[in-house]
Amino acid sequence: MSKKTLYRVIFHNQGKVYEIYARNVHSAGLFGFVEVEKIVFGEKSSMVVDPSEENLKSEFSGVARTYIPMHAVIRIDEVNRQGNAKITEMSARSGNVMPFPLYTHGGEDPRS
Repeated sequence: MSKKTLYRVIFHNQGKVYEIYARNVHSAGLFGFVEVEKIVFGEKSSMVVDPSEENLKSEFSGVARTYIPMHAVIRIDEVNRQGNAKITEMSARSGNVMPFPLYTHGGEDPRS
């Protein structure tokens, strides 16, 4: 029996941190993006429903592959077991997750 590779992809999007699981992760043909395909979710083996995972399922329903900007990726891990896919709020108090700083072509910070 061959072992199927599984990746945990953690990235930030619109002030939230997403944690998803996928079978394939590649450097995309689109420059500056990571291609994530075959997103997997937990099985419905119990009556307990995780609302965060349900939100992810509805957000990614019908998506064959998604392209995540490289600067939004926090980490990608090859894992042995699938955990719970989830969305968490990103706040200044939530730890050391910080979006990559944005700079214009001239090198000036547009936020100043």
